[in-house]
Amino acid sequence: MKSAVFYGKHDMRVEEYEKPKIGPKEALVAVKACGVCGTDVHIFEGDKGSVEVTPPAILGHEFSGIIVETGKDITNFKTGDRVCVAPNCYCGTCDACRSGIPHYCRNLIGYGTKRNGAFAEFCAVDERQLYLLGENTSFEQGAMAEPVACCLHGIDLCEIRPGHQVVVIGGGMIGLLMVQLARLAGAAKVALLEPVRSKREVGRRLGADICIDPIHEDVKAVLAAQGMTWIHTVIECVGRPATIEQATDIAGNKAVVMMFGLTKPDEAVLVKPFEIFQKELVLKASYINPYTQKRALDLIDSGRLDVQSMVYEICGLDKLEDILSKPELRALGKYIISPQK
Repeated sequence: MKSAVFYGKHDMRVEEYEKPKIGPKEALVAVKACGVCGTDVHIFEGDKGSVEVTPPAILGHEFSGIIVETGKDITNFKTGDRVCVAPNCYCGTCDACRSGIPHYCRNLIGYGTKRNGAFAEFCAVDERQLYLLGENTSFEQGAMAEPVACCLHGIDLCEIRPGHQVVVIGGGMIGLLMVQLARLAGAAKVALLEPVRSKREVGRRLGADICIDPIHEDVKAVLAAQGMTWIHTVIECVGRPATIEQATDIAGNKAVVMMFGLTKPDEAVLVKPFEIFQKELVLKASYINPYTQKRALDLIDSGRLDVQSMVYEICGLDKLEDILSKPELRALGKYIISPQK
């Protein structure tokens, strides 16, 4: 099968790879769409402390497709089913799983990390990780269910209440999802900080009340002029020390600062303990997506959440290495890989 195989830092090769064989409780999924994620970039760059991957390996964990073969013990799915995949498989028996925090599973197996993923024509998937796509959900939208599920976990931790004021920093795919989810959670006003005009325009269409260029505008002054004088939640979606520091600066008293953007593992942030003390800030982070995939799919299929507007291009495996290696391409928007193109 045609695959993009990761052989180590900056070494991705499109080549023929052995088609996976399935076990009795697995299904063979013909991959139709797979999103390019920040985790894939960190692995490609060989960042210290990122997800452990043993080359050669096939990355890609945000995916959907069609079941073309089922194991003999599968009863809930059949050939021809349109599905997406929750990539993190929990053991269910370790202390973390039995304590209600399965995303810290000691024996966690991830598709696209510890098992071959979906930057390939086919992927063998455990039945437990399969979810049927709704009638209104395309394969591209289905591939977006995993990042939406991650965002839902983050939004849950933010504890946004009706009437709250929320600032989202960064208008990439994650930031645009957070804008919508903050509105769905009941926020009265949502502001988006994003230097790229086209992304600010998309943000406004998706529900941002205020869109600010943080490079050329005085953020605090614009927020105050628009009546956002007590920011209850700041969601940082860039993953840079400077924007995390900005988040704590603009947060109001007793605010939640959600550090959702993924920094490089060895980066440090300058924190002012007195500012945190004085405002009683709550600093939080969000790690993957424990059991939020079904909620994500329901939001997408109902049309309550727009995931199509942030997709920039659907392309084949041959472009994957360029996307992973060139931040200027990723800055344009979300890329979806269709392995059969």
